Amino acid sequence: MPKALAIRAGEVDHFSHDSTAAALDRLTALVEAQARTIREYEASVAQSRHIFEAASAAARLGVWECDLASEKLTWSNGTYDLFDVERGTPLVRERTLGFYERESLQTLQTVRSRALQERKGFTLDAALLTPKGNQRWIRIHAAIECPGHRPIKIFGIKQDITEEKQRTEQLRYLAEVDDMTGLANRNKFRAQLSLLCGGEPGLQARGALLLIDLDGFKDVNDTLGHLAGDECLKEAAQRLKMVCGKASIVARVGGDEFAVLLDAPFVRTAPQLADRIIAALSQPIERVGRRYQIGASVGIAALDGCDGPEAFRRADAALYAAKGSGRGTYRVFRTAGRAG
Repeated sequence: MPKALAIRAGEVDHFSHDSTAAALDRLTALVEAQARTIREYEASVAQSRHIFEAASAAARLGVWECDLASEKLTWSNGTYDLFDVERGTPLVRERTLGFYERESLQTLQTVRSRALQERKGFTLDAALLTPKGNQRWIRIHAAIECPGHRPIKIFGIKQDITEEKQRTEQLRYLAEVDDMTGLANRNKFRAQLSLLCGGEPGLQARGALLLIDLDGFKDVNDTLGHLAGDECLKEAAQRLKMVCGKASIVARVGGDEFAVLLDAPFVRTAPQLADRIIAALSQPIERVGRRYQIGASVGIAALDGCDGPEAFRRADAALYAAKGSGRGTYRVFRTAGRAG
């Protein structure tokens, strides 16, 4: 801030010998110089604020603070923009909390309360639904002001990370979802299988694996072309999702091979589910005026103490037995080492 206008003693002395007009001229010059300094300072502050607001807009972030005694909120323009609230609108904290989606709000309140108790800041990602109906993700960086070890203010930065979340979700989708059918892919299936495996031998099975192979798919693919084959795969996936509603996961694990995982409560119903799968996939597929006929064979293995690869090997052995018995049926792997 510029120093207050001051006239040195020598200048006062000088004024006493000058004419009144000359003294006024010198005083006017000093005042104008001081005014220029103040205007330059104000221009500098305005420019700094402009740069800050422009940078905030580019980074999609805003500054905020909350007085803990009064719960009074203060927002920068960028924060108003994040929440789709008109700039300068009087803020009521209870209203702004209503913008957060329920799960995010519960997490925010828990984290904020703990931060105030421990007198330290936090970082949190939260989901919003703005008054204009825009869904956004924001990252909240918060710090606590604690003079004398008593929190009096919480403040920080909020940044729009919606695009980052969307990119992350897209990457997750590509890593876990089969692009053609929309089912889980082999990687996702293996991860889920590992979660269900690991029980002690002899104990009740923690789940069941059904391995499904499409009968007649190769003939469709070879004689009618890959487009027809793709149509069969997509239709088979949709039928599996409809039939396997209680499954832990339905996945495409190979070219025309699918897998279904059942949690422990549904292990005993695995044979009945296999029958429904076979019935559903044996129905003709009609797409764009063409009719395709495929079927399915199913191998079943209980997850009773084996690891993921072993469970898959057992289900594959049962599937091989089902195909060997004429297809269109299922077989269950027995722990004695055979399928029947």
